[in-house]
Amino acid sequence: MKKLTLAIMALMAFSFSLKAQMYVSTTPAHRNVILEEFTGRGCQFCPDGHAIANQITASNPGRFWAVNVHAGGYASTSYPNFNTPDGAAILGGFNVDGFPAGVVNRSTADGQNRGVWASLANTQMAQDAECNVAGVAIVNPLTRMANITVEVYYTGNSSVNENYLTVAMLQDSILGSQSGASTWNPGQMIGNQYVHMHILRDVITPTWGDAISPTTQGTLITRTYEYQIPATIGSPNGVDVILDHIYFLAWVSEKYQGTPTRPILNACELEYIQGVDNPIYPIVANIGIDGLYECTQSKKAEINIQNIGTGAINSMTIAMEYGGESYTENWEGDLQPFEREKIVIPVTAPFGVNDLAISITEANGQPCDYTYTEPINSLEWIDLEIDGEEETLKLLLNQDKFGGQITWEFTTADGTVLASGGPYTLLAGNNATQIHVENAVVPVDECVRFTIRDSMGDGICCTNGNGYYIVKDSHNHVLFGDNSDGDFGAEASHLISVRAIGVQVEDHAEQALEIYPNPTSGVLNIQYEGMASIEVFNSVGQCVLTQVVNGDSAQVSTEALSDGIYFVRVHANDGTMVNRTFSVAR
Repeated sequence: MKKLTLAIMALMAFSFSLKAQMYVSTTPAHRNVILEEFTGRGCQFCPDGHAIANQITASNPGRFWAVNVHAGGYASTSYPNFNTPDGAAILGGFNVDGFPAGVVNRSTADGQNRGVWASLANTQMAQDAECNVAGVAIVNPLTRMANITVEVYYTGNSSVNENYLTVAMLQDSILGSQSGASTWNPGQMIGNQYVHMHILRDVITPTWGDAISPTTQGTLITRTYEYQIPATIGSPNGVDVILDHIYFLAWVSEKYQGTPTRPILNACELEYIQGVDNPIYPIVANIGIDGLYECTQSKKAEINIQNIGTGAINSMTIAMEYGGESYTENWEGDLQPFEREKIVIPVTAPFGVNDLAISITEANGQPCDYTYTEPINSLEWIDLEIDGEEETLKLLLNQDKFGGQITWEFTTADGTVLASGGPYTLLAGNNATQIHVENAVVPVDECVRFTIRDSMGDGICCTNGNGYYIVKDSHNHVLFGDNSDGDFGAEASHLISVRAIGVQVEDHAEQALEIYPNPTSGVLNIQYEGMASIEVFNSVGQCVLTQVVNGDSAQVSTEALSDGIYFVRVHANDGTMVNRTFSVAR
């Protein structure tokens, strides 16, 4: 992301008012290339097309862009639905008789097979361009309003006196199903999900472009657009538009030839900036919970603060509400415009879905009024005591008709896959079901997560067979699930704490730990049976205090600690280790 202050942007705006070019080069250049790649999630060989387009992109950085157009019979409307009216119109503008297919700089009226994309692109990139294209998209992350400026400078003459400027928004890093992915492009998979890239989300100009003229050598054309970025695009089963994952392309095409405007004379990726015209403006870019899929209620809220103002931020007061508890963090540092800072606050996570609310109440000593809220689902785990080093779990999965939509996996807290399965076969009959018995070997002293997914997003019931899932231990005891657990939507997860018989569970031990007063202004009292030592960590994980203890109670002086959230860890003589958060406030 380019880092420009709004003051510089204001100078740019002033320059435009004087008709002076700021972005686009006036030096003659060769063509850049747009590949409009016609694809779909149900297309078996389309991932091979994606891999070929990725390789051409990597070989020609800044000169080649693939635009994945999901349209036609292989473009499913299940989640994630990438279909758009613009995509359907673009597909309809060319003769396409097989998928995947693509048009390279719209140099042909027919879609071309993936085997010739590279040679066609090389031919285009060797040709002189009649014009250069450049510009910027400035996005306010609070209002989601994009102000887009595009410049076109003609270094030569077009063959016609009117061309067409197109601006499109693309999005990367969308997880979803994809036929043929594991065979043709496995490197683009995460677990059982495919990472969809350079997806056409919207065309901001008219589909076939905005008419521009004159088109003679030495002409500079500047066009500006205001575009309200939707929160979600697609109906039904729309996909969220994540501002950190979008980018904008612009290209100039020559004239109408049939339905489309073609060929494309030149193209570019616009500079992309997020910012507001205020000197001090911190926001929460995103939040996460470290340890969300661990069998403990002691977790860490990771808050990514971004400075989208024009000046540096040196101090902030951050307040957090979560599960009925309040936390306050006083941050000091040097956060420059457009930079981000991760602030970690230890929390005790309640079970179930609870709102995590972050408020920035002060920045650089000035009052600030900003709040960000996100629901967090903290799973309660099932305790499984075993006698040995491992346990074999049994999954009974009764699939519905559409087995190809079903996948599952057992993973450890660090993401290691212990066992996985699916997709399964398509069954005959609208209410057909079929039982699958699967095994997963899990180690002792692990927090194991079971996840089942349905790529259609409607679970494994109810109009296409009443499916369900059940997980049992090696003694045939049901850990979770029953014959009504098929209606889970897109995904369901469960946690299992696998431990040796007689080993105390950390969170049971935490219930015996007492600390008071909390918040504290001077001395923190700690009571726990058989303490050996105490460690105190700050919100970024640094150990700021250690204390040797021999007994059931201790006092910790917080005089040397600044106000904020801290994490106390108690080590007991029997090897138990328990954690708790506390705050210092004076």
